[in-house]
Amino acid sequence: MESRIDLITNPIGVKFAKRFANAGMVILQSSLPKTTQELVSLRVSQINGCGWCIDLHTKDAAAAGESALRLNLVAAWREATVFTEAEQAALALAEQGTRLADAHQGVSDETWAQASKHYDEDQLAALVLLVALINAANRMAVIVHQKGGSYQPGIFDSLMS
Repeated sequence: MESRIDLITNPIGVKFAKRFANAGMVILQSSLPKTTQELVSLRVSQINGCGWCIDLHTKDAAAAGESALRLNLVAAWREATVFTEAEQAALALAEQGTRLADAHQGVSDETWAQASKHYDEDQLAALVLLVALINAANRMAVIVHQKGGSYQPGIFDSLMS
């Protein structure tokens, strides 16, 4: 299936992308560990079936030094020994925050408490905002059938201002 529209080159898409990227910079510049940001972004994208975003976050994480072992195990993080307790707490929060329709309460108090053990209030805010932002990005890419495979790290650097 071909992409329906290229939001990266469409004039309105470009305007939106710049603002979207600037919102993402708030999270990127937060004290939430960059590794955690990429793992969460990758897991949310996997849940949502967004090939473009999986491609992007896998390649960005690898370019930042993340190991292939950990990237390959993100989808099965509960069954892996390579993630810290803090990363596991972030991944649990990300999953519950993404699968809102699957659980009437959204993120459980237990999951929130576990995340709160490892992250301060600013980091928790960044984590919540990241989950929301990545879910939005996934939805845009899935709606227009943006395919994965062609992403190159750094192609969006010009949007960051």
